[in-house]
Amino acid sequence: MLSKILLTIAMCIVSLMVASASECNFVLQYPQARTVETVDDYFGLQVADPYRWLEDEKSAETKEWVKSQNKITDDYLSQIPFREDLRSRLTVLNNYTKKGMPWRGNDGRLYQSVNDGLKNQAVVMVTDNGVERVFLDPNTLSEDGTVALTGIFQSPDGKYTAYTISRSGSDWSEIYVMETSTGKLLDDHIEWAKFTDAQWHGDGFFYSAYPRPDGGRDFTASNEGHNIYYHKIGTSQSEDVVAFEDAAHPFHFHRAFVPEGTPYLFVISEGEGIGSALAVKNLNDGVLTVITDSQEYPMEIVGEADGKLYVLTSLGAPRNRLMRFSLSAPALECWEEVVPQSPDAVLTGVRMAGDRLVLNYEKDAISVVKVADMDGNIKNVVPLPGLGSVELSASKKHSDEVFLSFTSFTSPSSIYRYNPLSNEILMLYRPEVSGVDFDDYVTVQVFYTSKDGTRVPMFLTYKKGLKRDGRNPVYLYGYGGFNISLTPGYNPSRILWLENGGIYAQANLRGGAEYGEEWHQQGIKQNKLNVFNDFIAAAEYMIAEGWTTSELLTIEGGSNGGLLVGATVNLRPDLFKVAIPRVGVMDMMRYHLFTIGWNWASDYGTSGDSREMASYLLSYSPIHTIRNDGTPYPAILVTTADHDDRVVPAHSFKYAATLQAANTGSAPKLIRIDSKAGHGAGKPVSKVIDEYTDIYSFIFYNLGLTPR
Repeated sequence: MLSKILLTIAMCIVSLMVASASECNFVLQYPQARTVETVDDYFGLQVADPYRWLEDEKSAETKEWVKSQNKITDDYLSQIPFREDLRSRLTVLNNYTKKGMPWRGNDGRLYQSVNDGLKNQAVVMVTDNGVERVFLDPNTLSEDGTVALTGIFQSPDGKYTAYTISRSGSDWSEIYVMETSTGKLLDDHIEWAKFTDAQWHGDGFFYSAYPRPDGGRDFTASNEGHNIYYHKIGTSQSEDVVAFEDAAHPFHFHRAFVPEGTPYLFVISEGEGIGSALAVKNLNDGVLTVITDSQEYPMEIVGEADGKLYVLTSLGAPRNRLMRFSLSAPALECWEEVVPQSPDAVLTGVRMAGDRLVLNYEKDAISVVKVADMDGNIKNVVPLPGLGSVELSASKKHSDEVFLSFTSFTSPSSIYRYNPLSNEILMLYRPEVSGVDFDDYVTVQVFYTSKDGTRVPMFLTYKKGLKRDGRNPVYLYGYGGFNISLTPGYNPSRILWLENGGIYAQANLRGGAEYGEEWHQQGIKQNKLNVFNDFIAAAEYMIAEGWTTSELLTIEGGSNGGLLVGATVNLRPDLFKVAIPRVGVMDMMRYHLFTIGWNWASDYGTSGDSREMASYLLSYSPIHTIRNDGTPYPAILVTTADHDDRVVPAHSFKYAATLQAANTGSAPKLIRIDSKAGHGAGKPVSKVIDEYTDIYSFIFYNLGLTPR
């Protein structure tokens, strides 16, 4: 059979020289995945799970299945004649100097992450007396660039620097400590930390960690018992003291915040609701005071000034407001409003700068930045260079120095210094990408109507002069969940799509934060179908308005967006030609049983909540709603990674096995399983290029297009 496949592939290559890719179909024989008689009962609902064994990522059988799947996918992709040309072009597009947000260390020096082109990880540079040098190079921490630097935290006096790393894309963190002035690494080393920074206090720092998972299931076992510990410099982790634990709620996250120079440990807890609970511990007497145990409202601590703590929250304000309270009187009834809710924008971030507050708003998913005094009186509107997204430097209450980065779909992140008193903005760095003229492209924002009449925004980016003749390939991207906004942002690999005449469409679906908590609520739990309907309506809009046809439409999304793609394909397989579900949540009946999956119940609900909830989840769960009646499906390339401990790869394994066994037409249903990689954060540049090479090769080939 293998020889027949290779012969067919060879014939395809020859015919591609004289015909479009769509005229030749590979003959695929998928690896056989055995089925088991596993049936779960959800309040009387009988649900089969024939590929349950694929949840055991360490079994020899699963490893062999992964090996076989990767081989057939690699064989398929390697025969696409323009694959290496795409890799070369993507390498060029990624080869430019990228600079991160500068920050002023507590030692007074200026720090900045820099990638001068194709380094796997950005290097942290420090400027001292006008001379720039390497401070920390994570590329030296592994031979293949799979160790990523995830955070840097200096002690208040600047003497020590703690930093966190991640290995192979995992959410697990390790903490190391170095002498800031010399770079000498201390013996201090923390393991099994997760979702944490290092909050310095006294002779050490607070951090958050879990017990080591039992049975070697480091990347799949449910994470329980997230505690806050205190580590004293010069001691071993085994001597660290538990500073906060909540045994009654093992599925809560806990983060620490210590206002500099105060004896207060603030604990932000998340896990059950859409927001955060807040408590404070007096480190002098050990007394813990619960400020609010409700997780109904997000709480983000901005910082402390003049004995008052500033908090960004949706409490009493669906589009968020800034509040403050005295450290000595933290009770909720003592809080006062500083910046009220905006009538037409969402307050997404606040930074302190001297005696000013820098306020980052989103209006229709586009950044608007304003400056207020410490009582919330608006003083200035920051003059931004265009319509895009802004990131602000960290708060420095004793300094009026503000850095910000600005990006758009056709503008890599540029760095600016802003003076909040004079309202002057100065460009410090603007990247240049060889061979790309960004003036050749345009971004517009459109609004379309979803199934229930809701008005939904969407960004379209394309080459100037493009005709609305129904013949343009469209790459439609969405997310729609967890109160996350999809704002304009640059992706170097996306330029490949644009320069080949493609349209990049980014839909701002319900479930996100684009219009505050009300928009979020309209896309969660029993409203989740609104998200899928919004995405379908976006595709229908692009067709109805003459931009494209279903034969030229690709959809993509990652994580919750992978769920979006999987569910939408099952609902409307006729609407798309290609689908790319990346690291997706595909098993809605069991997602909460792995690592931190239980944390997503605030958006999804769980199959154990009630029969009604189980039935609703089952109605759209991608694995369980794949058609098996001969309905033609689009070409599908599933992507996942072996170290993804956020959305465990079993989701994608079971989804791909179910797809391949179903009668969904002749278009390929493949899965790409990366090694030494995780959910996406910290992925080496080389792996990013490899992944996009395969994704774009798959897309162009299955659209019947030959890119230049």
